[in-house]
Amino acid sequence: MKLYCCEEHVELALDVAVDETGQFPVLEKVVDKGVKLSTTCEYCSNRPTYMVSN
Repeated sequence: MKLYCCEEHVELALDVAVDETGQFPVLEKVVDKGVKLSTTCEYCSNRPTYMVSN
């Protein structure tokens, strides 16, 4: 499971990951090295700041 989320929705993404997997998720900051991601936040259209995974 991978959820991309913005700063505003990081708590929601963490809650969803815990609910679905029953385990504490890994929170990684998305590194933007001049490359524009085509992925947006799972909950809005903002650029993702974090990736929540298990």
